[in-house]
Amino acid sequence: MSVAAAGKLRALVVEDEWAARNYLVELLDRSGMVDVVGAVADLAGATEALDEIARGFSLDVVFVDVELAGDVEEAGLQLVRTRAAAPGAPAFVLATASSLHAVDAFDLGVVDYLRKPFTQARVNQSLERVRGRRPQLEQQTSPRIVARRKRSLVFLKPDEVWAFEAADRLVSVHSRFGDFEIDVSLATVESSVGRGFLRVHRNWLVNADHVREMVRDLGEHALVMGDLPTDGASSTELHLRVPVGRERAQAVREMLLSNTTGVRKT
Repeated sequence: MSVAAAGKLRALVVEDEWAARNYLVELLDRSGMVDVVGAVADLAGATEALDEIARGFSLDVVFVDVELAGDVEEAGLQLVRTRAAAPGAPAFVLATASSLHAVDAFDLGVVDYLRKPFTQARVNQSLERVRGRRPQLEQQTSPRIVARRKRSLVFLKPDEVWAFEAADRLVSVHSRFGDFEIDVSLATVESSVGRGFLRVHRNWLVNADHVREMVRDLGEHALVMGDLPTDGASSTELHLRVPVGRERAQAVREMLLSNTTGVRKT
């Protein structure tokens, strides 16, 4: 989804120096343009966080230091090299004390090269550059979905879709307009529809904007998409119940509660 509430970007900070990491997070918070969803100190932590994208969790920008503590030389640059070109990848900003890798970094497609010591004005400028790229990225990663209904083709916008389901070697798209079959795998769908879709189960990819309820029954979680069901539901009420994988339930709950008000987050 994609981008956080009020147009904010979702950011990850990868920096092994405690003081620099905390200061950058503070500057990002002060900008008013960002929700910092994570701050990690090494390549392993960054890799784990970025792997969440493949499971449907959105991220807009990664601020990463070139030199991270550990056995991998220039680990931050390696992270950009292996991740920046992936489908649906976030924007990358290199945040480092050195200017040695500036040319290499821009060749890899980073949005900006942020030198230490950081300043509020320079951080804000980087964020504006990321925001300037966002409409182009969303246009590239949010194509229309074409599905089959008997001999007809049905065209849907991503924001009209409730969920995608893989079952019996087929993938179905569920929407208010009905359920239809598509010809590609769930993994292909996930890499194409862009941010805003959550992988809540190995067989389900849901549009977070259409989640109306998260329920728990006998230790199992599920999401209700579309209309909220009521007692004695009428035929005009349309909704879909989607199972949540047990290993994903906590992460899904946290993502749904991000940028909300009304209940405690813990």
